[in-house]
Amino acid sequence: MSVLEEGSPRKKTKSVYISTVISIALVLLMIGLLGLILVNAKNLSKYVKENIVLNIIVNDNINEGDILTLQKDIEKDTYILRTEYISKDLAAKNLKEDLGEDFVEYLGKNPLLPSIDIYLKEQYANSDSIHTFIQNISKNSKVKEVVYQESLIDMVNQNIRNISMVVLAFALILLVIAIALINNTIRLSIYSQRFLIKSMQLIGATKNFIRKPYILYGIVHGLIGALIAILLLIFT
Repeated sequence: MSVLEEGSPRKKTKSVYISTVISIALVLLMIGLLGLILVNAKNLSKYVKENIVLNIIVNDNINEGDILTLQKDIEKDTYILRTEYISKDLAAKNLKEDLGEDFVEYLGKNPLLPSIDIYLKEQYANSDSIHTFIQNISKNSKVKEVVYQESLIDMVNQNIRNISMVVLAFALILLVIAIALINNTIRLSIYSQRFLIKSMQLIGATKNFIRKPYILYGIVHGLIGALIAILLLIFT
């Protein structure tokens, strides 16, 4: 009977250890997945920001050589990732494809102006930097106006900030849960062996001597859970 009584706590302790390791692995897996989502969200944010277009409309009386010179000057700006020159003919062709009919033939002339499409670097794709760039480029006599979707830029930046904050908040919550599970493992292990611990105290064992194996158990379980989570992330 005593053997059964002794074996029962051991089985319970092992089952607690196994369930805790699995729980830690699942929580860390969720943290890893959130981390991957955050990285992909960052890459998506960079892609979206670097594909926001500013259209610099050039005056109609400027020849193509001067426009190309202006384009090269713009490309030297630290704000600029890349540029694309859109001639009157190319602009008319693109609009014709969008409309599905030849508006030039209908109007008898091409009313469109040449333009330079500007793509900004990720860190400058915000309202303040864009306003500064527009103020500087608008001083050039060759530039008629600069057209861009300000509301789209503000919406993109705001949504990116919101998503990042939500993902970080979930990651922190799951990290706290993982730490709590490891702490719970140590406490349950100590409780299940409280009589052994009491006996060790009676024969003069120090607190550090008693505490050490249970802390090591918690660390080992955390590492095993982390290894399982890493393997699951690799094969996901």
